[in-house]
Amino acid sequence: MTTHRAAHRSPKPLADPGRPVERAVNAVLILAVLAGLGWIGGMIYTVLEWQL
Repeated sequence: MTTHRAAHRSPKPLADPGRPVERAVNAVLILAVLAGLGWIGGMIYTVLEWQL
């Protein structure tokens, strides 16, 4: 008979965090966030300079 704790163990993750595909996806997401922040910063700078 299994114990209460053994019956409710969380399943293992489907993918290992060290896999190259996940690293590539994380790198692309980070680059996308940085590009978005750069774009927003550029828009703010453009609007501020336009008004002068």
